[in-house]
Amino acid sequence: MNINLAIKQNDNAASQQTSEAELRALEQEYCSHGDTVHYTDHPMFFDRCEGSYVYDSTDTPFLDLQMWYSAVNFGYRNPRLNAAAHRQLDTLPQVASQYLHREKVELAAMIAKDAERKFGAKGRVHFNVGGSQAVEDSLKLVRNYTGGKSLMFAFEGGYHGRTLGASAITSSYRYRRRYGHFGDRAQFIEFPYHFRGPKGMTKEEYGHYCVQKFARLFETEYNGVWDPKTGKAEYAAFYVEPIQGTGGYVIPPMNFFKELKKVLDDHGILLVVDEIQMGVYRTGKLWSIEHFDVTPDALVFGKAITNGLNPLSGVWAKEEMINPGIFPPGSTHSTFASNPMGTAIALETMKMLEEEDFGAAIMEKGAYFLDGLKELQKRHPTIGDVDGLGLALRVEICKEDGFTPDKATLDWMSDEGMKGNLLVDGKKYGLVLDVGGYYKNVITLAPNLLITREEIDLALNLLDQLFVRAAKR
Repeated sequence: MNINLAIKQNDNAASQQTSEAELRALEQEYCSHGDTVHYTDHPMFFDRCEGSYVYDSTDTPFLDLQMWYSAVNFGYRNPRLNAAAHRQLDTLPQVASQYLHREKVELAAMIAKDAERKFGAKGRVHFNVGGSQAVEDSLKLVRNYTGGKSLMFAFEGGYHGRTLGASAITSSYRYRRRYGHFGDRAQFIEFPYHFRGPKGMTKEEYGHYCVQKFARLFETEYNGVWDPKTGKAEYAAFYVEPIQGTGGYVIPPMNFFKELKKVLDDHGILLVVDEIQMGVYRTGKLWSIEHFDVTPDALVFGKAITNGLNPLSGVWAKEEMINPGIFPPGSTHSTFASNPMGTAIALETMKMLEEEDFGAAIMEKGAYFLDGLKELQKRHPTIGDVDGLGLALRVEICKEDGFTPDKATLDWMSDEGMKGNLLVDGKKYGLVLDVGGYYKNVITLAPNLLITREEIDLALNLLDQLFVRAAKR
């Protein structure tokens, strides 16, 4: 085609694009509002993204401090991972899941060998698409391995997805309320959320207290979970997020999971670790459970394993739970499970992580960011708590007393950041924040893991401006 003609056709196409106002009218009439888009009254349209930023139609940069709920850990349009996607697109982008392809096998082997080195247990990897679906697969693995037991323990504040099975082990009743009775609803156990725990206890003492409270369930059959005559528990597994995600990036004490695992082992209960949000170096290690020196029986992952370019997810489980003799072909299935695009990008992600020392850099940048947040806390009494591990950071917004949760102020700050009118050195910026926590009053910060110190300084500047505006409103 003549180049000038092609350019003219593109210009005509651009001029005929539907306006934003027209798109909003169409969205209002034809898009389901059942997802989370309409948590705000006027959700943003974005046109492009790069590194730590997303850009609106006026090309205003919005510094993203949540990176698609920690799915884009290595920055928007990461050149190396995008190149892997392009290569796969040009070679084998599609193939039915009853056939093999190199990327699936190499990725599974890489994850399983890494787990064997770290946890001392041989295992296998099972792929799917989406975190909730991987959680569903893990539930099948657990039920199958434990002879059909359907009851699980999970934590207050825990989040594992919104499919029916995942909702049953997610603590929020809001996600179950309209869907009838959940006979397999988890028993939710207190998590050591120290900022809102009993006063006078250290973080470690509170972690120990929570474990002892859980262990009390097994003291007698009349506490409802344990038959001492047969030595059998009614519950199959305990589902945990090592660092709570939607719960507000709550970080337990380092003694916590080791003590909890002993109680589980003593009573034949499996430990399933949900790394969907905190995995892939968000906390400075491939899996956040590595900080706690315990071995999971199964581990669920997703999101950042493809840097958000493909919804690949998966489960690693110990050999005795997942070998072909106990978990045979057809046990679960999705047309797009282990798809070539997702496994190719995830394989490149794993190779990249092996070649560079991401852990040290992330811990150093996380400590720098956390110090800056502590300085903000000194200037703004509405910041009740700040904490962090790696680049998973939390800022808890409270009333002037520094403790009473203040969801309204955080909602206002989140909307204000999306106006794109914060000024630094005469340049306009927007700020993308995520809201989490038991009381929806926590800024859950999950910046680009490749964020620079200059961008961290910019983030602190923009947050400071929002706190000043919030106090004056």
